[in-house]
Amino acid sequence: MPDPAEHDGLVFASILGMQVHATTYAETTRTICDWAERGEARHVCVANVHMVMEGWDDPGFRAIVNAADLVTPDGMPLVWVLRRKGFALKDRVYGPTLTRWVVAEAARRGIPVGFLGGAPEVLGALVRNLQADFPGLSVVFQHSPPFRPLSSDEDRALVQAVNASGARILFVGLGCPKQERWMAAHAAGTEHPVQAVMLGVGAAFDFHAGMLRQAPAWMQARGLEWLFRLAVEPRRLWKRYLKHNPRFAVLAMRELLSERRQ
Repeated sequence: MPDPAEHDGLVFASILGMQVHATTYAETTRTICDWAERGEARHVCVANVHMVMEGWDDPGFRAIVNAADLVTPDGMPLVWVLRRKGFALKDRVYGPTLTRWVVAEAARRGIPVGFLGGAPEVLGALVRNLQADFPGLSVVFQHSPPFRPLSSDEDRALVQAVNASGARILFVGLGCPKQERWMAAHAAGTEHPVQAVMLGVGAAFDFHAGMLRQAPAWMQARGLEWLFRLAVEPRRLWKRYLKHNPRFAVLAMRELLSERRQ
């Protein structure tokens, strides 16, 4: 079995070529908020089967995710694979739940946050709900971008607005793989970096705005969230799950068997 690797003190392993950190809600939240308090520009991805398979099909996208400062195991299948690789993980680090953990800690520490993504009504409801649940939360930036691609001038103005707001944590809800590409394009060292910790959380915006129902806890724990979401949004999601889930199961099993032989 390959030895786990370490990046900034966080241990990760490769799942079909994608680096996924063996981390917890507490460790991830503490790391993100520590980075934010130090004024560091970082970006964090939450990985599930969809993201891993997007990376399998597109090595360029896989490189984008592997360049992130932290990649959490958002999906239970990734947790199961990490356990088989020797990590004693009890739970996943799920984007919607992580959002509440980070928001709670940001409110406690007085860290200003921002939100990028979602339709205007979703974004408005999201911010209202989170501020109601966490009264000390300072939201200094919120923006609902158009669904079309931004021009270079629009994108530059967006980054300038984020930086001018003073947000130290930026929650990005543009969906996979768009949000990962956007964060990578504005990571530290790029031409127009976002001076904050960017956290790509996908559907968390819709869940916390009350626009989408989350799967029951028992389904989440058994890795059946995809089935619940398919029932809720069959037209949008059936092709994704049909394409990715069976291939992931076969390829992950093959990888684990190969490592065991080694």
